Amino acid sequence: MLRLVDIAKSFGTRVVLRPMSMEIPAGKTTALLGPSGCGKSTLLRVVAGLIPPDQGQVFFDGEVVTQQNVQKLRQKMGFVLQDGGLFPHLTALGNAGLLARHLGWEVSRVNARVEELADLTRLPHDVLNRFPHQMSGGQRQRVGIMRALMLDPEVMLLDEPMGALDPLVRYDLQNDLKEIFCSLQKTVLLVTHDLGEADFLGDDVVLLKDGRIVQQGALEDLGNRPSDPFVTDFIRAQRIPNFGSN
Repeated sequence: MLRLVDIAKSFGTRVVLRPMSMEIPAGKTTALLGPSGCGKSTLLRVVAGLIPPDQGQVFFDGEVVTQQNVQKLRQKMGFVLQDGGLFPHLTALGNAGLLARHLGWEVSRVNARVEELADLTRLPHDVLNRFPHQMSGGQRQRVGIMRALMLDPEVMLLDEPMGALDPLVRYDLQNDLKEIFCSLQKTVLLVTHDLGEADFLGDDVVLLKDGRIVQQGALEDLGNRPSDPFVTDFIRAQRIPNFGSN
């Protein structure tokens, strides 16, 4: 579904992504993992066509993403930001249906789709008329997911969508996201710094360091067959508790 070939990106003298290539299979969830500043979010924005790479190409379903077709292709991608990235002057309904209204959908169609997505994301329908400041963090994130799913995109891109949530809310949303991913069979690229989240949601894990791919594969492979000492160090640094057999 997505293929990156020799992608590199710098901002001035700061090199953020060094030439890298990877494939993201259709219908699977790929987790981009790594420490802060390793290039995860920049890579996601390059994939979404929000920023152009300095070199290399992004292929979406076999088609090269260019400045000429990026607007069309972006309608096939849903993008979820940390804390939802909602517009404060719009209600949950207004935020979720924003792009559909921009594309000329009838009000009845927009409302029906939003209600369908509220059920899918387990958002109470009475929240649809609230503004972001009237919602909890988990509710804002669910509205952000609804907005990303509004046009039934082929690909979902999520940039640390649960990074600002408390552990209990995060746990519930992780469970709901996994169920959504499985039921809709979307191609998902998820940015996270949390090893447990990557393991729970991801079919495949890509570990980045300093703008490079250090290792890609199942999390079990990273733990048992690390390609670099950094892989072992990163896993150990998560400090996952071991409660023993009890």
